[in-house]
Amino acid sequence: MADENRGPDDRSPEEEFQELMRRLMSGDTSGIDPEQLSRLSGMQIDPAMLQQVMNQLQGAFAGTQEGVDWSLAERQALHIANQDGLGVTTGQRNDLDQAFTLAGLWLGEATTISDLPRPPRAVTRGAWVTATLPVWQELAEPVATSIADALTTALGQQAPDDMQEMIAGAGRLMRTVGGSLFATQLGHVVGRLSTEVVGGGDVGIPVMPDGEAAILPQNFADFGRDLEIPDDQLALYLATRELAHARLFRHARWLRLHVISQVRDFAHGIRVDTDALEELASRFDPSQPEELRGALESGALLPERSEEQTAALTRLENLLATIEGWVDVVTEDATSRLPSAVRIAEAVRRRRAVGGPAEQALGSLVGLELRPRRMREAAAMWRQVTDAVGVEGRDALWDYPDLMPTADDIDDPAALIARLTAASRGEAAPSDAMDDALAQLLAEEAGGGRTDDTATDADDAGAAPTSTDERPDDDSAPGDQRPV
Repeated sequence: MADENRGPDDRSPEEEFQELMRRLMSGDTSGIDPEQLSRLSGMQIDPAMLQQVMNQLQGAFAGTQEGVDWSLAERQALHIANQDGLGVTTGQRNDLDQAFTLAGLWLGEATTISDLPRPPRAVTRGAWVTATLPVWQELAEPVATSIADALTTALGQQAPDDMQEMIAGAGRLMRTVGGSLFATQLGHVVGRLSTEVVGGGDVGIPVMPDGEAAILPQNFADFGRDLEIPDDQLALYLATRELAHARLFRHARWLRLHVISQVRDFAHGIRVDTDALEELASRFDPSQPEELRGALESGALLPERSEEQTAALTRLENLLATIEGWVDVVTEDATSRLPSAVRIAEAVRRRRAVGGPAEQALGSLVGLELRPRRMREAAAMWRQVTDAVGVEGRDALWDYPDLMPTADDIDDPAALIARLTAASRGEAAPSDAMDDALAQLLAEEAGGGRTDDTATDADDAGAAPTSTDERPDDDSAPGDQRPV
């Protein structure tokens, strides 16, 4: 009975927070003032940050927000990217401009893929965030939706019976909370990534706008600090690699959509681990938000991959290995004049082998772990193709999706090289198992699909005798694929 006589000022911070959530979930946003927010500071909640959250939640009730508020991601990412306040100096810009100019000339000798329509540039971390965030948002959207849906379901199951009606009527609120939580985490990941990447192509997937190449001078200095390699050589190598990556995606217009679609295919299969989410919600302490943030960042709420996701991951790894292998070979040929090229290339490979920026970002966002397991094999394949058919024949494989090497070609380049060398001599490519199967199918269709003895007997009974002159040429086998 004593509790019933307590005034508003006698309530604990936890009770204050529960009362505030009850008001929000019932649609009552009145009476939420700075004084009430300041009392919540006893729970170590920043009143200014909580005020921002309240504004977002009230916007959800007012119907002014739909879906995920991605502006939260941009603000968080830029906050991290711009913390040191450093820009690009004139000297840094001039040095990188010279490196890009020479790298472009060298690439002209190493590949037939043309130059970019816009000059490459030196950019700040904040500029990189602004340029790449639309792609990160596109990749993360399927997972943000899944987390918002799972949060709605989990909280509905955890809520007591007397609050079920409120929960049922607050679906938009729950989706806004879940979406905002994920958008903030996306901003944290991209912002931290901006302090690590050296160039636009450093991530492996095409996050920069089409036809653009860039290097981040702040991170370039960190990358080369312990390598004991002259800065001009390091800048030339990284500029060459960045240009090769951007040129490839500019030339093969279909490739960008192909990569992003495969990442989204994987992400669409994400189903949040509701057991882990419910277990976390049951012990969640609002004064210790680090646990929830850590769970999102580590991917702990994403369950084991399904068979479909495993297959999608394998396809994506093969695709990225094929891309990176080509970039490796072209960069190696273009930078053969650099005394330290081999050492720099090995430093780049080691960086990828321990899980580079791309793996860290994609792992926490969509549970996608990309290890460079096949990049060395893919580079070896491209080297053999280059030796067999030359630069022009190699680069022509990027003209159409159907021409691009497959995972089987990475495993055994011999069949691919045999087809390419035969085509370069104007000869028919040697048939493989797929060609033989297709020829058999076409032969069956030409015969009306009749392959049994009855069909053969009927044909013999009703067919007129065939003269020797009307028979096919002796060297025309049933499996030949001739123009019709």
